[in-house]
Amino acid sequence: MTGYDRPGEPLILGVPRAAFRPSPIFLALVALFVASGVMTWNRYGNVGFDVFLFVVSGWLVSLCLHEYAHAVVAYRSGDRDIAHRGYLTLNPLKYTSPLLSIVLPVVVVLLGGIGLPGGAVWVDRHAIPGRLRHTLVSLAGPATNVLFTLVLVAAVAWGPELGGPLEFWAGVGLLAFLQLTASVLNLLPVPGLDGGNMLQPWLSPAYRRMYDLFAPYGFILLFALLWSPQINRVFFGAVFAVGDALGLPRELYQIGYALIRFWE
Repeated sequence: MTGYDRPGEPLILGVPRAAFRPSPIFLALVALFVASGVMTWNRYGNVGFDVFLFVVSGWLVSLCLHEYAHAVVAYRSGDRDIAHRGYLTLNPLKYTSPLLSIVLPVVVVLLGGIGLPGGAVWVDRHAIPGRLRHTLVSLAGPATNVLFTLVLVAAVAWGPELGGPLEFWAGVGLLAFLQLTASVLNLLPVPGLDGGNMLQPWLSPAYRRMYDLFAPYGFILLFALLWSPQINRVFFGAVFAVGDALGLPRELYQIGYALIRFWE
């Protein structure tokens, strides 16, 4: 459905078409991802720095698309105002917390090689009817990570037959591993994270009140869980097992992680 609010201003379901245009910041991230991929393929300059740019820009692009998936499903489910908040432009500066959603995940990638989820888009839950729609809004982001994981694993499985340097495929392998860890973390039933938010609409009122009480501290709870050696071993054991089952070579993403730390 389209219409016009003012002469010459196209609307989509009452929302200006400009609200759906990709932001220059996102397009710049995509351009950096492509350019650094070409640089890595050709071993231009410091190849470790090339892989660093390739992985970090690729990870940032995936973070934007993760949040965009939440926003699109929320918009289609009834929250029209989400377009006016700028979430459909893929602009990371529009997120409710760029520090938690962009800066912190990149720092964690560099320090620990984990695809940390980030809570970014604010959804007007009162504008969305039905528990299933609420669950689908929360599921959309992790589903994007799962899709990226499968695509990147397939690229690692078949791409090297086309040739290219080890460094390039190590970067792709690391991106696949980051998407895999993000998929697992996002699906954990932790209050405030996507996995917990998928379950929240189906809880009884008493459990929902308890959930809402702990939801603002979801990130702290996640870090506390991963800080525990026992839980950390179980988590990475599960991630490695899934990666092995998918055919993602451990040595490849380990090389990629070593390369992005080019300063060492």
